[in-house]
Amino acid sequence: MAIQLPKSMSEASGAPKERDRDLEAELTPQEIVAELDKYIIGQKAAKKAVAIALRNRYRRRRVPSELADEITPKNILMIGPTGVGKTEISRRLAKLTSSPFLKIEASKFTEVGYVGRDVESIVRDLVRMAVDMVRQEKAQEVRAKAEMNAEEKLLDLLLPPLRRKDNHSPEEDIQRYQETRDKLRRQLRDGLLEDRQVEIEVRERMSPPLEIFSNAGVEEIGIQIQEIIPGFLGGKTKRRKVKVHEARDHLLDEEERRLVDMDQVARLAIGRVESSGIVFLDELDKIAGRESGRGPEVSREGVQRDLLPIVEGTTVHTRYGLVKTDHILFVGAGAFNVAKPADLIPELQGRFPIRVELSSLGKDDFIRILTEPENALIKQYRALMATEGLTVDITDDAIDEIAQVAEDVNGETEDIGARRLHTIMEKVMEEISFKAPHIKPKTITIDRAYVRAALKDIVKNADLKRFIL
Repeated sequence: MAIQLPKSMSEASGAPKERDRDLEAELTPQEIVAELDKYIIGQKAAKKAVAIALRNRYRRRRVPSELADEITPKNILMIGPTGVGKTEISRRLAKLTSSPFLKIEASKFTEVGYVGRDVESIVRDLVRMAVDMVRQEKAQEVRAKAEMNAEEKLLDLLLPPLRRKDNHSPEEDIQRYQETRDKLRRQLRDGLLEDRQVEIEVRERMSPPLEIFSNAGVEEIGIQIQEIIPGFLGGKTKRRKVKVHEARDHLLDEEERRLVDMDQVARLAIGRVESSGIVFLDELDKIAGRESGRGPEVSREGVQRDLLPIVEGTTVHTRYGLVKTDHILFVGAGAFNVAKPADLIPELQGRFPIRVELSSLGKDDFIRILTEPENALIKQYRALMATEGLTVDITDDAIDEIAQVAEDVNGETEDIGARRLHTIMEKVMEEISFKAPHIKPKTITIDRAYVRAALKDIVKNADLKRFIL
């Protein structure tokens, strides 16, 4: 049954047509889950929660502006042991969405007043990424013109402009000059002049000899000294002889920078961060816990208190302008095997209303992880060995044995999830990888017996198994 929306809601406050086309290209929740399924096995609840949260960004931007301001993102807290897909979900989300996306570890931050990164740097990093994203998009828009300008400048270097004597030149000289220039243009486009050397001006790039520490961070002092005093920190130019293909790249980059309006880029980037920014805050369990009274724990409760205003909505000063964090989506994640979500301060708990538990992985999951994803480990090893002309056939019973060993070792020692497969596969493939260039014939079959032989000494020795696997 179709639901007809009121006109006021279907036409989102006169949103620009161009913006609507971009939004219509967004993935539906089912499509997001389907894309994640290509790389991550299981964890349907986490995938579903993330897909809904992403789609809600799209929906909020479609409702009337007065209501959109009231709709805040429902932040997600992923709880589960290491190696079950929390970080992988964040990596894949970064590739799926065109939104500014930042993955960062909560344990990197310290309380304000101590040496270390402060939590506001999250927003500054997110804005910087958004600026780079928008700058690249704008550079693509002006690329044709930039290439044309770069070509003209390159021709000027290869054939300097004709000097006019007494404000005039004989028509014959002008015609000859133009014919030579056209000939060089054709040769340039045909790639015949790539190795010819030309002299260009390049700006010296030097690292600043000093650092200034402030609450805003080293990179956010405000006005850069280099902009105030040209030539002071690497602002000088010098002439260098380079080949044509290098000069073309340099001139193209220079022209793109000249043609792109950075003020517009900054405005668009800030708007994109405020409306669709996503922060994946990993290792949230590492800052859980209260102060012990034995001295300051500058990476724990103090960091939680500093995170609170960022997550609930505040305004952060960046070098590109003020940024509101009210509608940035925060996805928290942590193993929570020592600390519990309840160990977070109550206010921060309330800012992560959606909680998703990711389950531990077993033998069946490991078999699927080894074979099904597009970047499956077995596919990776086959591709690596193919570069040596070696065909590696890993049988189903070998895969079954690898998965069983992974499950057993995870059960007996520390459970590190799918990461255990990396250590086991590397051990199984060790001899083949070492001898690959000289192995003949160029086809090898790995079966259950081969896996057991490769792992027998380790599996028998419990102490060695803990150390190696």
